[in-house]
Amino acid sequence: MSKYRYFVFDFDLTLADSSEGILECFKHVLKEFGYQPKDDRTIYNTIGMTLVDAFDLLTDMPDNPQREDMRKAYVKKADEVMVKKTYFYDDTIALLQTLQNAGVKVGIVSTKYRYRIVNTFNEQAGSLPVDIIVGGEDVTKAKPDPQGLDLIVERFGADKSDVLYIGDSYIDAETALNSGVDFAGVTTGSTTKEDFEKYPHIYIGSSLLDIFQNI
Repeated sequence: MSKYRYFVFDFDLTLADSSEGILECFKHVLKEFGYQPKDDRTIYNTIGMTLVDAFDLLTDMPDNPQREDMRKAYVKKADEVMVKKTYFYDDTIALLQTLQNAGVKVGIVSTKYRYRIVNTFNEQAGSLPVDIIVGGEDVTKAKPDPQGLDLIVERFGADKSDVLYIGDSYIDAETALNSGVDFAGVTTGSTTKEDFEKYPHIYIGSSLLDIFQNI
């Protein structure tokens, strides 16, 4: 086991592949509001952004006056489809359980709502091998602002030198940097190894298992 006593993870595309549900929700809302949906890759690359920022990008309209209404419509659609269309990576649940059994603490910091993360674990995995979850409803500033990561470190009562944050996006790398926490990148999202190498990191892996075999 590594030197870290606290492991904090992003959720989407780090612990689980939620892209099917996310693409469906974005396409539904864009169509509902009269916008031509972007291609799947463009939508996929917004994963990790806040919903309002993603809608600004996907409508080619900075500070779109409909952004908040679109966010609400997305959440409503996501309540219908997201949990059943989110799939944990093969090594996720066993890894989280192994960490907890080893006596280390496990947390999640995500722009996704906490209740949806909890529901996804309960319905898709039948367990919740996580000690603390900080979701989008728990902060006033989204990643890469460090507020969420700082909050979970505070709740753990941890020293930041004992914490490793793991995520799939350059946004996560920036969050760790802004918080002063060590970072490991996983290339299961849209951020490449080359992009991650621009940021401080202890390891860049192709999967969670790859990371934990090398730290």
